[in-house]
Amino acid sequence: MSEHDSRPDALPVTVPAESAGDTTHFGYRDVPTREKQKLVGEVFSSVARRYDVMNDLMSFGIHRVWKRYFVATSGVKRGDRVLDLAGGTGDIAALLHPRVGEGGGIVVGDINAAMLGVGRDRLTDRGLVRGLDWVQCNAEALPFPDKSFDLVTIAFGLRNVTDKARALADMHRVLKVGGRVLVLEFSQVRPKWFRPLYDIHSFQVLPRLGTLIAGDRASYQYLAESIRKHPPQAELQRMLTEAGFARASHRNLSAGIVAIHSGYRV
Repeated sequence: MSEHDSRPDALPVTVPAESAGDTTHFGYRDVPTREKQKLVGEVFSSVARRYDVMNDLMSFGIHRVWKRYFVATSGVKRGDRVLDLAGGTGDIAALLHPRVGEGGGIVVGDINAAMLGVGRDRLTDRGLVRGLDWVQCNAEALPFPDKSFDLVTIAFGLRNVTDKARALADMHRVLKVGGRVLVLEFSQVRPKWFRPLYDIHSFQVLPRLGTLIAGDRASYQYLAESIRKHPPQAELQRMLTEAGFARASHRNLSAGIVAIHSGYRV
């Protein structure tokens, strides 16, 4: 894999004047809103090259099943134009590629240059070049015209976005009428008896794996904390409705460890 610009500040951070003094969460820490994008960038620049290995270890490989199901139930068809956000690993794009066919296209967007570089190299090595565009962009301010895409997907990325409501609203903007948004994200585990076991895995096993495999405990501690700070199923479904999506719904997978949220532009 070639070297890529992995600076966490490769894109300018735009903070509206009225929110410049606000704080938000970065894991369990409160940080100035304007700094979260940089901090998240540092996390993913650090873990980019070991990201898939760690995902396999963290989920016992089940993340691959979740992603296949996510794409298989997306309703995407030949000729569709798809925007895959937070898609730097290329996993979702690779699954979408044969479904959209030669007449379709996929734009892979990610705010992190290192993640984009890893995914682009991987898919290029597999011969997946045609019909794929790679764009470094911020989900809160997408550089695409209104009504550009038939489908917008974001897998395991929304929880890292500073202003989720703004990002969802911009996803709505770039969808064509009748288009669909799909969000695959860690969510709130449903069986109460399972939650202590899940916490042990998240806060004891996961950071140790991060230290052992990636040499980075802090980033994986953040990833575990970010899951707990992400809106649970009902709240995220409400946010989709408030962003303008019709027929907002969600489906739990693996007892709510992850959920797929869906909505349509009408």
